[in-house]
Amino acid sequence: MNATIAELAALVGGRVEGDPSPVPITGAAALAEAGEGHITFFGNARYLPALRACRATAVLVPMDCDEPIAPVKIRVENPSLAFAKVLERLAPPRHLFPKGVHPTAVIGENVTLGEDVTIQPYVVIEPGTKIGAHSFIGAHVYIGHGSTVGENCHIHPNVTIRERTLIGHRVLIHSGSVIGGDGFGFEFVNGRHVKIPQTGIVQLDDDVEIGANTAIDRARFGRTWIGEGTKIDNLVQIAHNVIIGKHSLIISQVGISGSTRLGEYVTLAGQVGVVGHIEIGDQVVVGAKGGVSKNVPAKAIIWGSPIAGPIKEEKEKLAYVNRLPKLFTRVKSLEQRLDDKEKLPPLTL
Repeated sequence: MNATIAELAALVGGRVEGDPSPVPITGAAALAEAGEGHITFFGNARYLPALRACRATAVLVPMDCDEPIAPVKIRVENPSLAFAKVLERLAPPRHLFPKGVHPTAVIGENVTLGEDVTIQPYVVIEPGTKIGAHSFIGAHVYIGHGSTVGENCHIHPNVTIRERTLIGHRVLIHSGSVIGGDGFGFEFVNGRHVKIPQTGIVQLDDDVEIGANTAIDRARFGRTWIGEGTKIDNLVQIAHNVIIGKHSLIISQVGISGSTRLGEYVTLAGQVGVVGHIEIGDQVVVGAKGGVSKNVPAKAIIWGSPIAGPIKEEKEKLAYVNRLPKLFTRVKSLEQRLDDKEKLPPLTL
């Protein structure tokens, strides 16, 4: 859907620098791909070369951007967030599914459905479940006995929500996820692995988002608990009795072992692994592929595999490792000089 530069600037509360009238905006693209009729955004200094070469009609830039460029500038406080609003404005209208219960859905006894819910084909909702107003339940979703789904939730097709799960308001769960499967608990008795019953629940607080094909296990007892506003990416495994605080970010392929507690505003980057029964403090950041094996104090930034440490120290260690080939060549040269009885220069790394 087309728009003028002035309309888009007003939408994002931006200030226009340049002629806003010549070409209508017909689409959006990245800095390197944008051409005439496109709008793009610049929010990171590493993309400065792409900004200088950009052929877009308009660019959303930070308020302090002083780079001279050909496209019209729209100055905003947060270019990335403003670009998200622009994308919504330019995108085709979203498909609206009809409200109500599809005739192929299977609804158990004593199920409570709020106002204007959407229940798509082949959904199964077991007895005693509650679905809040304006929530969307996609095709082939299974919701187990006695579960609660709050208002304005969006459960994409092929999600499994097991019995007694508690889901707050405005929760978004993407396809393929399993919420409330059994925790991985066994005791080794007489040469065999004996299953330990997992009798607890999963609780997802308001505004949580769960990515595709993520598994959040029910607690052995008590609850596995994901705090308000936390966003969990695709392909994440969260074990039984894990507690994740508010507004944390858990990024793809993370694995968190049982009974570990994360504070608020924690970030676990891709493929981080966390052992069980430890605590990670508020505002901790763990870099990609980091292995967390012990308690982490609040506001720490750690990285490294197989065991993560303070990021500055880990980067220094990596730099030393990368210098080993040169060091090896240097040592061989020094050995040769020693054999030749020459005076040795000082060794520096």
